[in-house]
Amino acid sequence: MSDFTSNFWSLYVSVITIGSILACALLLWFSGKTHAMTASDNSTGHVWDGDLREMNNPLPRWWVGLFIITVIFGLAYLFLYPGAGTFKGQLGWSSHGQYDAEVAKGNKEIEPIYARFAAMTPEQLAKDPQAMGIGDRLFQNNCAQCHGADAKGSKGFPNLTDNDWLYGGDPAVIKTTLEQGRIGNMPPMAAAVGSADDVRNLANYVLSLSGAPHDSVKAELGKPKFVVCAACHGPEGKGNHAIGAPDLTDKVWLHGFGEQAVVNIINNGKVNQMPAWSDKLTAPQINVLSAYVWGLSNAGVKPGGQ
Repeated sequence: MSDFTSNFWSLYVSVITIGSILACALLLWFSGKTHAMTASDNSTGHVWDGDLREMNNPLPRWWVGLFIITVIFGLAYLFLYPGAGTFKGQLGWSSHGQYDAEVAKGNKEIEPIYARFAAMTPEQLAKDPQAMGIGDRLFQNNCAQCHGADAKGSKGFPNLTDNDWLYGGDPAVIKTTLEQGRIGNMPPMAAAVGSADDVRNLANYVLSLSGAPHDSVKAELGKPKFVVCAACHGPEGKGNHAIGAPDLTDKVWLHGFGEQAVVNIINNGKVNQMPAWSDKLTAPQINVLSAYVWGLSNAGVKPGGQ
């Protein structure tokens, strides 16, 4: 680990880089000062194929000039730009800085487009074809990788086209989710529940809350154990938007359906993370995107801007 926290590699890269350029310059200088022994005909005495002689002519001046320009260019580049270890260069250029500048320039160019949406409510945005077209592009570029191009999600990734919301489906809540992200944490609860049979009984009771197929005898035995779940999911299992606890009484199963799936969640817990987008998307973009996501289940908006 010390190799990555010390400045050894920085010095190593600097020495190799600058040393290589200077070595090229020294090689050119020595080649110009050194004179090989030549015969009376200005040849080196090496002959091939009977009459092919190696002559001792100096390097062409244009070639020497280009070589010198290359060496000067290399030294000037290292002085102006980062290339010698941790030295950042006289111009202070960086790939991150250039990226940020280009993003800022792009955002400045599209400001007039988003200015029209600033005073519109989410309901109005969800019915505006231009806003929803932009919202769809933002969704496809940033959200579809997890939630799918049709926004219907998959195992572990919520469906955004229904009305089942872990943290609530109001436009303001969706906007907060986009800006700050979410971390859902279901801790392993097996130790608090009891034996393996107790866990399986509890799983059947959880399934019974939504009318899913279950063993009614095991569910009745597991009902008293639900007290360890009620702190988050509520005494009736309807969930808690404040902490993102799922509603166990509906038929939405984010991490798999059936007795074994519920048992696994109780035994192992589950951590889900929704990343924050405030560092990548501008406030106007998040405003439009949140209206688009809200509209998927509230205003008849379909993925694709239709």
